[in-house]
Amino acid sequence: MNEIIFLVEECAEGGYMAKGLTASIITQADTIEELRSMVKDAVHCHYDDATTMPKMIRLHFVKEEVFAA
Repeated sequence: MNEIIFLVEECAEGGYMAKGLTASIITQADTIEELRSMVKDAVHCHYDDATTMPKMIRLHFVKEEVFAA
């Protein structure tokens, strides 16, 4: 596997949550910098074998916007 993709959303109570799209990995943090570190750590914990570990981590940021019609 060359890459793993995470969907990143802002949490209602503050901070950010990242959910893996192709792996069962979820983590959260207060800042983007902390989130990057938490995602990297979670990926290393999830893939204990270096041959299956993704070489790249992609964070896909999603922002929902609601406004009156």
